[in-house]
Amino acid sequence: MRSENAPTMSSSLLPAASSPAPSSSSKKEAIFITSLVVLWYSSNIGVLLLNKFLLSNYGFRFPIFLTMCHMSACAFLSYLSIVFFKLVPLQPVKSRPQLLKIATLSVVFCGSVVGGNISLRYLPVSFNQAVGATTPFFTAVFAYLMTFKREAWITYAALVPVVTGVIIASGGEPGFHLYGFIMCISATAARAFKSVLQGILLSSEGEKLNSMNLLLYMSPIAVLVLLPAAIIMEPNVIDVTLSLGRQHKSMWLLLLLNSTMAYSANLTNFLVTKHTSALTLQVLGNAKGAVAVVISIFIFRNPVTFMGIAGYTMTVLGVVAYGEAKRRFR
Repeated sequence: MRSENAPTMSSSLLPAASSPAPSSSSKKEAIFITSLVVLWYSSNIGVLLLNKFLLSNYGFRFPIFLTMCHMSACAFLSYLSIVFFKLVPLQPVKSRPQLLKIATLSVVFCGSVVGGNISLRYLPVSFNQAVGATTPFFTAVFAYLMTFKREAWITYAALVPVVTGVIIASGGEPGFHLYGFIMCISATAARAFKSVLQGILLSSEGEKLNSMNLLLYMSPIAVLVLLPAAIIMEPNVIDVTLSLGRQHKSMWLLLLLNSTMAYSANLTNFLVTKHTSALTLQVLGNAKGAVAVVISIFIFRNPVTFMGIAGYTMTVLGVVAYGEAKRRFR
């Protein structure tokens, strides 16, 4: 047994403890998550820019039919991903009331996507994204009206710059179009309404569906809703599409790519949500909107003003503050 007075080796003579090198598995996971985020950004921004190109610059002025193409691709690719490739377990619909709830969500979802696509005919992508950033405001309003859920006062205070920023951006937007603005606001509100409604309708344990299974069931219902709407409201869509296809050989490729990217945006959003934290997802989501704005300005060369940039910046900062307030005071 060592005596209390026995000399001990100086810590300076001991070999320095080296920090463990990152394992190959953690490196692979980091590369995997980074790849997912890149795909998520590429799909979301890609489908947004292609929508704008088709609806405003290409002469394909059929937002309802375009949304139907998106939903058809989502229905087909969701079925392949879940039933054949088993990316996620299949969650069956267990009752007729549950199916009715899913159908209700599908109709609201259709409205949000169609409204967003219509707004792209009249508004620049940059302003479209600025208005879309107000989703948390509408979510908070609907959550309060439908569930009486109250947040801390500081959380609501963070929504003031969100709305103020859009008002400022609207005043400074050279390409402002009232109808396009109304459709964009309506689409944003419908998107928020759908998220709150989903939490209410599919809240019980037996009825909860992950986003990929929900998309699997919502997409065919959306196609059934959009098909007669396209026939009635866009009666010449087939003739014009065939004519554009003869004039531009890339027309069908663009439609196919656009529709596939619409599904990819949903799939990668699900995977990023699964493999990252809620805070990381929030930060990435806010950054995604800013990246889309910058890229769209470079591609479409739409004029921007200092007031427009200031308004959008204020909105994004308000969204960040709102998310942080919710995280701290829930």
